[in-house]
Amino acid sequence: MLISIVIRTLNEARHLPALFAGIARQKAPDLEVEVVVVDSGSTDGTKEIAAANNARIVTIQKSEFTFGRSLNMGCEAARGDVLVFVSGHCIPCGENWLAELVAPIRDGVATYTYGRQVGNGDSKFSECQLFKKYFPESSRIPQEDFFVNNANSAIAKAAWERFRFDEALTGLEDMELGKRIMLHGHKLAYCADAAVYHLHEEGWRQVKRRYEREAIALQKILPEVHLSFGDFIRFFLSSVLLDMGVAMQERRMRKVILEVVLFRFMQFWGAYRGNHVHRVLSREAKYRYFYPK
Repeated sequence: MLISIVIRTLNEARHLPALFAGIARQKAPDLEVEVVVVDSGSTDGTKEIAAANNARIVTIQKSEFTFGRSLNMGCEAARGDVLVFVSGHCIPCGENWLAELVAPIRDGVATYTYGRQVGNGDSKFSECQLFKKYFPESSRIPQEDFFVNNANSAIAKAAWERFRFDEALTGLEDMELGKRIMLHGHKLAYCADAAVYHLHEEGWRQVKRRYEREAIALQKILPEVHLSFGDFIRFFLSSVLLDMGVAMQERRMRKVILEVVLFRFMQFWGAYRGNHVHRVLSREAKYRYFYPK
């Protein structure tokens, strides 16, 4: 079986060599692997690193870039039966990452899968708490909801050809596609053993923009979701207190307290700004998508 690994890049030279090394270490003798890199204007040697590792390079202009469009372009260039998506700043944690990620698709249990994400010693403390929330230690094969994350995921190419990614969204193209394919009877699966280190290196404004654009996209996926200013205050304070509790247990509070406050503020301020529409949302759905635990 041919697996096409599609990597979106923009100035990923710092982590890309480790990603290619991690791909090369995979223990999957019955899988043939090709790599397609979709680059949106790197100037730091990213494309040279990709070429040196025999990747096929597809370019997309910054003016034309959306997350869905760049993935669709990579998928069009791919020849595999299964399409694997991994961010250029993610690194496989082990040698069985690829086999574990595609196993539910090969076995006919699921059409769209995603794997665990973890931080490392340089990751922001609060982001690691989010990783624990959304990417737990136990697999769900298949799962009941349509959450999926393209930083570390795989889909049957036949399903992508039928549904494709929404190219107009400002983010969350993975969840939108997951929702659509589930509505057509397909299954999604979370593979905890298919883990990657997800190494975000964002400034605080970048953190805010990330959550803002995701909240804008969420309005299309879940139009009933509304985050009020009161919700912003409540979720921000609750998440800071919960993070501080964990940091105290780990004896790291003095080291991370300012970082926690800044991260959680940018997270929920961005979410509030992006999601500030006057619609009514049930308490259950609101807490499910925004509450820190």
